[in-house]
Amino acid sequence: MKKVVFIMGVSGSGKSTIGKLLSHHLGMPFFDGDDFHPQSNITKMSSGKPLNDVDRQGWLEVLNELAKSQLDKGGCVIVCSALKQRYRDVLSSAIKNEVKWVYLSGSFKQIFERLNKRPEHFMSSKLLQSQFDILEEPKNAIEIEIALTPKQIVEKVKEALNIKSEFGLFGLGVMGKSLSRNLARKGFHISIYNREIKGVEENIAVDFKNSYSELVSAKAFSSIKDFVESLQRPRKIMLMVNAGDITDMVIEDLIPFLSSGDVLIDGGNSNYLDTKQRYEYLKARDIQFIGVGVSGGEAGALKGPSIMPGGNKETYNLVKPYLEGIAAKDANNLPCCTYIGEEGSGHFVKMVHNGIEYVEMQLLAEVYTIFKAMGYNPDKIANILESWIPQANSYLLGITIDILRKKDGEVWLVNKIVDKAGNKGTGNWTTIATAQLGAPSTLIASALFARYTSFYKEERLQASISFNIKSTALDLEDADVLNAYQFARIINHFQGFKLISEAGKAYTWELKLNEIARIWTNGCIIKSDFMEGLISVLKDGDNILTHKTIIKQIQYMKPLINHVVSECVLMEVPVPCLSESVNFLNAYVTANSSANIIQAQRDYFGAHTYQRTDDSAGKFHHTNWK
Repeated sequence: MKKVVFIMGVSGSGKSTIGKLLSHHLGMPFFDGDDFHPQSNITKMSSGKPLNDVDRQGWLEVLNELAKSQLDKGGCVIVCSALKQRYRDVLSSAIKNEVKWVYLSGSFKQIFERLNKRPEHFMSSKLLQSQFDILEEPKNAIEIEIALTPKQIVEKVKEALNIKSEFGLFGLGVMGKSLSRNLARKGFHISIYNREIKGVEENIAVDFKNSYSELVSAKAFSSIKDFVESLQRPRKIMLMVNAGDITDMVIEDLIPFLSSGDVLIDGGNSNYLDTKQRYEYLKARDIQFIGVGVSGGEAGALKGPSIMPGGNKETYNLVKPYLEGIAAKDANNLPCCTYIGEEGSGHFVKMVHNGIEYVEMQLLAEVYTIFKAMGYNPDKIANILESWIPQANSYLLGITIDILRKKDGEVWLVNKIVDKAGNKGTGNWTTIATAQLGAPSTLIASALFARYTSFYKEERLQASISFNIKSTALDLEDADVLNAYQFARIINHFQGFKLISEAGKAYTWELKLNEIARIWTNGCIIKSDFMEGLISVLKDGDNILTHKTIIKQIQYMKPLINHVVSECVLMEVPVPCLSESVNFLNAYVTANSSANIIQAQRDYFGAHTYQRTDDSAGKFHHTNWK
């Protein structure tokens, strides 16, 4: 609300109390007019003499200049008695249409009693009658009776001002609640909505609002119509609901209440192909749609997540202040939020983020497996991982250390957790996408299938008896395990960014990989020191394995991971992602591979043709093989 709100009334009517409270609710600066009196006015009033119009003129002009300067910054709340219409004319000079008046009215007896309780105030109760004598009650003001409580007065003022929220959040699950609090903490005026089921789930939005002080100015709703109507146009509504059919149902519920140009923001983990379809569906109805990937979990959403928005660039600019305002900050204090590209690109990048995350988690699990096979307990493993922080610091490394040290009584809690790993679909989607785009993100697939394999707990128990394959104690150097881990992480990040690059080419998205790396340096699950270094590496191209520094690291680490993986295979210790990283690089650096046999086989049974090494024209050939 770009307005100046003047709180007026005789001394003792509660102007300062209401003004401060209202400014807090509106998120606007507060000024007490009495603080701007010249010393001569204060001295005169303190001696028991009332001010005349000459005394007030300069003071009123100063307040008018204050109001105009604050209006340029978005508005403010100013407390001033403004008892005569001529005073109010001076105060609103040149900004009349941007001024709102709030008149706190009360009886002489009410205010006289209040003033008698304020002996430190320079306005004595003896001067009260003189104020009532000159009071000219305003005709176009919001008049509020001071017998109400301050909270009731402020609510009535807000209702009368008809202040609309600038941003709406639909869905108050874990992430929705955290993002709501984040938005409110950043000073945004928000409306929040959550459905209700009578007798089962009631007053969710209202109860949530009342639970946190930062939500004091938020508006809570259980009616979609009222929620939508509480928002400024074009409306900006962020959906924090389950991906899939639920998102489509919510969109259909909202459409009847939306207007041309309104913006819907899908902040859930939606499939990028669904986002592309919703983008086109809503575009035909003149409703804008932004698909936004949000990473960081509950804590990140509250304190600052990494945000990946995709959609129309002009539409993004409408919601940019809110998304960038709540995002985490990078090392240069820039928001970890950037425009990704058109259509479903934001959700695609978030999907790949999660794919990389799957691998990073699996690699740490394999490191844990190796150290267990070396006879180390969780405390010792945690100590080793902590020593890796200067060379391999990451969010996931840090939480793994915490996990390994956590005890349930006298027993390490990790030893009590059933070894069945779940997933929510993004790893599956990433694996499908990498196959569709023809990009060899083999580590993501391996990490996903490792989770799938873990879920067959009962079959694994039976197989361990049937095959009687037992892991044997490993004898490895801790430093070699670190280098193997770092090697595999490089391959993981190469494959992830390569997949994003291939998607950009396939869907004609103009993606900036170094910017994507930058917004992944804070607020998200895969933030790490290595990611920090990739910002400059990816400025030179989309293939990090062509960078001289990376090549040197790989050349040094390759013999070490070869040793670690071969020992694990020999000693029956499963390390699917570590071993796949070696297999991938071996295939990637092979100048002449065995794919010629594959292509000959394809031509043999399907006449799929092949190219010849001795034909520089690249012509396709077919042979009758028998």
